This record gives sequence, structure tokens and C-alpha cells, in this order.
Amino acid sequence: MKYLFVFNDSPYGNQRTYNGLRLAVALVQASLKVNIFLLGDGVTAALDGFNPAHADYNPQEMLKFVAERGTPIGVCRTCLEARGIPDSSLLAGATRSTMDQLVAWTEECEKVLVF
Repeated sequence: MKYLFVFNDSPYGNQRTYNGLRLAVALVQASLKVNIFLLGDGVTAALDGFNPAHADYNPQEMLKFVAERGTPIGVCRTCLEARGIPDSSLLAGATRSTMDQLVAWTEECEKVLVF
């Protein structure tokens, strides 16, 4: 089975992104196929070197973990541009992407989870 995770929220404003990434990591560890797409403030989860002082968890490390195991991570181009975030600020394995990519992944995955 193939899963698509769509993250809309900032990784530190609440724990939705963190909890969704926990599930994504568990699925990857179980050798299941996962795609991740970041929208809106969720794009900030893919910022390389971002480490808030008071966070008890690190979504960037979780994204690195799944990316190193072949999980594609798409980051909304429009959302990046709206926030002035260049591609050079993204984690390795996270790529600027489009709604067309999100549509394609939605069609190919059996389960779509939105956080």
C-alpha cells in the first residue's frame, strides 16, 4: 500500500505535523511506500538547519530520515515563493514541487492523510 501525507501546518505551532511525521516514519520503517507533500506553513518543516530553541522534537530530522530511505518530499512552489524561501534553504531530498505533482501522487496512492 502507498500513503500520501499532506502537511499544512507549521511544524512548531502545534503537534499535528510532528504526529503525522511519527506515523510516516513508522510506515517507512515497516517498509511501506510513503510520499510527503508540504503546503502552506508546512513548507517550513523542510528548512535545513532550522532548530527552534524550545522544541522537544525535530521535524527536520524526521524528514531527513524518510528522505534517506527513498521517500519523495514535495514542497509547494507557490507556498515557498510566498514566504521568500529559496530552494537552497531546503533539506536534501525535499524538492520544489507543484500542484500537478500533488495531483499525480493523490491519484497513485491508496491512502491520503492530511495534517
